[in-house]
Amino acid sequence: MMASLKRYAASHLAAAGLVIVVVALFAALFGPWLVPYDPGAQDILQRLKPPLWQGAEGIHLFGTDALGRDIFSRIVVGARVSMLVGVSSVVISGAVGVTFGLIAGYEDKYAGRVLMMLTDIQLAIPFLVLALAVAAVVGPSLWNIIAILGLTNWVQYARVVRAECLVLREREFIQAAHMMGISSLHILTRHLLPNVMSSIIVISSLLVAKMILFESSLSFLGLGVPPETPTWGTMISEGRNYIGNAWWVATIPGFAIFVTVVGTNLVGDRLRDLLDPRLRQMEG
Repeated sequence: MMASLKRYAASHLAAAGLVIVVVALFAALFGPWLVPYDPGAQDILQRLKPPLWQGAEGIHLFGTDALGRDIFSRIVVGARVSMLVGVSSVVISGAVGVTFGLIAGYEDKYAGRVLMMLTDIQLAIPFLVLALAVAAVVGPSLWNIIAILGLTNWVQYARVVRAECLVLREREFIQAAHMMGISSLHILTRHLLPNVMSSIIVISSLLVAKMILFESSLSFLGLGVPPETPTWGTMISEGRNYIGNAWWVATIPGFAIFVTVVGTNLVGDRLRDLLDPRLRQMEG
């Protein structure tokens, strides 16, 4: 365990990315109990107060928005929505995509070709257009957004897992399992799945950042979670009209998205370097 951590921390950028992800997860888990203000409490007398470093009075670290709500508290609580959407939608995408990829790669006959035809259809439809259409029909809801993102981003898993299974099924240990009469389900879950886990982990770590961006985009357009729930995308949308005289209302949530996405991508890139045998050989 310690050796793996040392190898990971050999990249200072990856270590910084891990710190960012840990802080975001900590805020998502414990933020609502640590913030100094109720993120939904309004105080018109305190509206559009600048951040502390601009000489503002009081203890609003990141200032306040147009309704006098504390931006720092809303940023911290908004991390819960972003991380929940990112992780949950990736779990759904992974479950669907890996299942399709395993079956398509192992069978590669009628069932496999039908499944891959579905992936081609999915790729032919622009994701944002599909997500906007579905969100407009089902309405804004946290779980609706998770389901939409999860069920429209499984193709990458399916294609990568299928490609690896097409190679693995010709290996001697798979052929031996066939000759021993081992069931297809056992081969899929006990032999093929463990051998594609490294690719699944890498895809998942990179896809979390993508999901956070998608959720923020939908929230910005008013098709994300309900407006009363603090989210980074909603905060940017609410602050865009004040960018000229109160830049912090929209800029600070945008910076939170930027830092979280960069940190998650740094973690994903490092995991890819460590888990991909070809890149590991080049690094060695």
